[in-house]
Amino acid sequence: MRDSDKQTSLAMKKSGIGNQAVIFTHTVYQSAVMIGELPGDFLRVSGQQQQMMMADERIAQILQAQQQAGFMHPVPANVQGRLSLTVAQAKLAKNYGLTKMDPYVRIRIGHSVIETPTAYNGAKNPRWNKDINLYLPHGVDSMYLEIFDERQFTMDDRIAWAYISIPQSVLNGDTMNEWFPLSGRQGDEKEGMINLVMSLNEVQQPVSQPTVLYQQPVVYYPQPIGGFPMAVQTVPAGMPTYPPQQVGSPQSQRPLFTEDDLKQVKDMFPNMEDEVIRSVLEANRGNKDATINSLLQMNSD
Repeated sequence: MRDSDKQTSLAMKKSGIGNQAVIFTHTVYQSAVMIGELPGDFLRVSGQQQQMMMADERIAQILQAQQQAGFMHPVPANVQGRLSLTVAQAKLAKNYGLTKMDPYVRIRIGHSVIETPTAYNGAKNPRWNKDINLYLPHGVDSMYLEIFDERQFTMDDRIAWAYISIPQSVLNGDTMNEWFPLSGRQGDEKEGMINLVMSLNEVQQPVSQPTVLYQQPVVYYPQPIGGFPMAVQTVPAGMPTYPPQQVGSPQSQRPLFTEDDLKQVKDMFPNMEDEVIRSVLEANRGNKDATINSLLQMNSD
């Protein structure tokens, strides 16, 4: 009981009010406390926030599907090539904390920031085997790498870091598989090692050929015939003559795939969103085998 409640009860007893008034005082205080079941939306995400989260997840799946199918156009102009980077594993010097650490890697290359999945209970020997593909801009020849311990109720703890220069052999087209030292609380290059696999592939810039249209000159008769001027096409010497083309709506192009194709793939992947499957089919130009391989790779990731 709070001090103010005790003073009120003593005053009532001295004045002869009795125990009934004291019981009434406790009843008043108890009635001010909300007792019962928690509201239905207690600690829950609202419907609008849940819809936004689902929309973001759907967009991420579509982007991932397009990346798996190689449908990322246009290729940036100022790039050296496509960098393939595999974050394989690490051997850390110490496990910080009372329980096993849950490490993940964050890499900055140019303006790109990539994170690996978390290696739960990875402790001092986490394994990720994460494949990363991105365009390497001209002038970028290094990366900044950090390893964090994922925490549940506090900020993630940074364990180790390193500045890694991309070797010239990789820029020349070779594949490199090496261990790099990590810095951290133990000191510079004393926090352990990380295993990376790198290679750089050439990218073909899409060349758009301009469409050359030959426009035949048009001559109008000066005097109208039937109330309207009559147009006659003249053909220059040496040019073949063609019958006049009828002006109409352009013929619709044949679709890349049919709804039956979409249904067949959907039956194989019932838990996949229709928009994701449709995007992968479009990226693979209607090729069902390539689409199935891309979706299988997405599920494996």
